[in-house]
Amino acid sequence: MTILIKNGTVVDPLNHVNSKCNLYIKDNKIQCITSEEPAADKIIDAEGKIISPGFIDVHMHEGAKKADGTLDESIFLSLLKMGVTSALGGNCGNNTIDSPSKYLGIIDEKGIPINLGLFVGHTDARIRAGGTDKYAPIDEKSLSRMLSNIEEELCGGCIGISFGVKYTPGTTFDELLKVCSLCKKSNKPISAHIREDAAGVLDAAREIAEIGKQLGIQVEISHIGSMAGFGQMDDTLKMLDKYVLNGTNIGIDCYPYYAFSTEIGETTYDDGWLERYDTDYSSIELCDGEFKGKRCTEEIFKKLRKEAPSTITVCHVMKPKEVDTALLHPNVMIATDGFFHSGQGHPRAAGTFPRFIKNYVKTGKISLYDAIYKMSSLPALKFGLRNKGRLCAGADADIVIFGLDNIEDCATFENPSKPPLGIDYVIVSGKIAVENSKVKSSTLGHSLRF
Repeated sequence: MTILIKNGTVVDPLNHVNSKCNLYIKDNKIQCITSEEPAADKIIDAEGKIISPGFIDVHMHEGAKKADGTLDESIFLSLLKMGVTSALGGNCGNNTIDSPSKYLGIIDEKGIPINLGLFVGHTDARIRAGGTDKYAPIDEKSLSRMLSNIEEELCGGCIGISFGVKYTPGTTFDELLKVCSLCKKSNKPISAHIREDAAGVLDAAREIAEIGKQLGIQVEISHIGSMAGFGQMDDTLKMLDKYVLNGTNIGIDCYPYYAFSTEIGETTYDDGWLERYDTDYSSIELCDGEFKGKRCTEEIFKKLRKEAPSTITVCHVMKPKEVDTALLHPNVMIATDGFFHSGQGHPRAAGTFPRFIKNYVKTGKISLYDAIYKMSSLPALKFGLRNKGRLCAGADADIVIFGLDNIEDCATFENPSKPPLGIDYVIVSGKIAVENSKVKSSTLGHSLRF
């Protein structure tokens, strides 16, 4: 199949393109950027529209496992509708399925809405190996089993290793170093929800940066807004900048919201959280279960921690200025941290990329060119996606076409899955996945293997 996209403004920061021209697609590749109009099976008139590389979400959480062994596609469809064509799952130390590398084969067999790479989750591997007490160090036999399992998954095509050190406080620095050494061996990155946020964030970020420095591997600091967005952002970014200047390969991601989301039973809400965030129970909004839509009280908090620890929460505690500082930093990528539990969760899973354009590009805080770099080109560079994040001959035909004037996130904390406005077309692997904001195909995605 051939597609001609004409009359739109092509924005490709990696090739320094920001001009009105036509784009010709054949099969799954971009054939050329041209002023001509070659014959095509499908012609898309993008007059007045932006033609961008498909957005790349470097931090999301794949859906729940269904009875047939596949994953719930709601999160993938949500990402697709806002222009995401590739994503990296298995973050924060967690995998939905026991073997993420084997699931890559299922993706290629059945297809999913977007291209997907998966990290090996340290937390899940730790539990499977016998390290079931998240507050305790792992024993040597369990450590050996865990290392063997993780290495097998890396050899099977997983992108790297993810950590949720905040969620497994018993993880020692020595354990981190031994696990991360597997990535040095395979030349793959790590991604980390670091050990502490707020007042403890500097030491926690330094811990992961030091691992990157010692081993010479790439590290990704996850959702920095929810880690340092309490008065520590400037100091944290300056510290990480020094590591980068001295040669350590550090990536950072952030979402454009001022509230984080996690389960009420997680270590985030262990004793001391009220003081750490300088807040009260009402900052927690409950997203599902008996008290869905309500703000927390001390009584409800204690009840759910004991009886329903998997209840999804949104916690409204991050400082807007701090998050904005992160989002505009040149080394910070835009990512959703998106997940859904039975359609419930945080609006970031459906609104992140349009929201960033609306709130930061359209308000003049950042140029469209630089925004697209953060949403597509920089992630492709950081994670070695050589044929993505760019619009040039030979690149994968993963493309989003949107209207700058009318793009808008519509997802809310009450309706977190509501799709955005202004995303006209999404092309995945050279075929139309979304047309006039409607999903036309949900099986065009492939595995991203490393």
